[in-house]
Amino acid sequence: MFVYRSCQLRMKALLFGVFCLLLVASGVEVKAQAKLDQDYLVYVLSEAADKISLVRFGPKGARVERDLETGDMPVDIDGPHGIAISPDKQFYYVSLAHGRPFGSVWKYSAKDDSVLGQTTLGLFPATMDISRDGSLLFVVNFNLHGDMVPSSVSVVATEPMLEVTRIQTCAMPHGSRLNPQGTKHYSACMMDDMLVEIDTRALKVSRHFLLTKGMEMGMDGRPMANKHAGVASKNMDMGGHGMEAPKAGDNSCSPTWAQPSSDGQKIFVACNKSSEIVEVDAAAWKVTRRLPARAGVYNLAVTKDGTKLISTNKRDQSVSVINIKSGRELARIPTKRKVLHGVVVTPDDRYAFVSVEGIGSEPGTVEVIDLNTLKTVATVDVPPEAAGIDFLRTEPAK
Repeated sequence: MFVYRSCQLRMKALLFGVFCLLLVASGVEVKAQAKLDQDYLVYVLSEAADKISLVRFGPKGARVERDLETGDMPVDIDGPHGIAISPDKQFYYVSLAHGRPFGSVWKYSAKDDSVLGQTTLGLFPATMDISRDGSLLFVVNFNLHGDMVPSSVSVVATEPMLEVTRIQTCAMPHGSRLNPQGTKHYSACMMDDMLVEIDTRALKVSRHFLLTKGMEMGMDGRPMANKHAGVASKNMDMGGHGMEAPKAGDNSCSPTWAQPSSDGQKIFVACNKSSEIVEVDAAAWKVTRRLPARAGVYNLAVTKDGTKLISTNKRDQSVSVINIKSGRELARIPTKRKVLHGVVVTPDDRYAFVSVEGIGSEPGTVEVIDLNTLKTVATVDVPPEAAGIDFLRTEPAK
């Protein structure tokens, strides 16, 4: 019996070795899953509940560490939408989309969640990003419920919490992101099918790019009133904010996100309407690729090593992980609930944290995806309509 059992074990080991060799020969990367020995903390906003939640994920799974109320309108929803955490991790900033009539941005202490300041911005401030030294916020004024006119990006000095300037761009800007060098800011305008670049030293629009398929064009300066402006407006799904599928013959992009690559040489634009990701070369200012995406591609993030692009697919109830070099989708990962929103990648490139809004009175969710195994490893419920999400820090597991 002992000899028989030993032979069985040797045969299993041999078969496993052969299996691994076949995987390597076929080009499949075999990775050992490192043991999780620390906790990852992210802040997530719940737009329909006026809540800020701190989510902890580690060896014990994912849980809400704490949550707090935000806003100052007792009989209406303030609508927290965008969040940015300071580079030194001492502060975080939250955009409140609704107001009387204008929205605002609030400054919080990451130590005790106390409010340290606030300032009024434009109509429906949404996504934001922060400069590398933490001194300036760039907040898009999405103007969801306003007239279909050019809107703006607000630049806020974070120490005194004052709006320094408001830079006019185009209709319904969204997806505020700085390049890694901090020299350029990018946003995309849903209603004008445009990518807009701001020079962060001059604090003015330096270039813009028309994204409509068959009409692609890069231009200097800010968008002006011309025959191309408003190309997407007649087809745009304002009420659903990117939930409506395109009609027959509709070539518009309706961009919802602009994400620079990890080296700043490319800008990836999520075309929510046409379900494509457009890659724009930052130096040549021209389209280099159109990558097919899942239905309603919405928000984007890139890994720090520059190898992977992660997209949330608003109409598809999934997250895509894309190999940037080949443009190939490595995995499509279904989510627990519908209506995808934001995504942030941890600094070690190990995990992507995704916010999912849910529908109606459903809770929102934060879903944690392992970027090595390309599988969901944890899901935790948060208050309804989970929206903006950002990474705080890692710390010893508890």
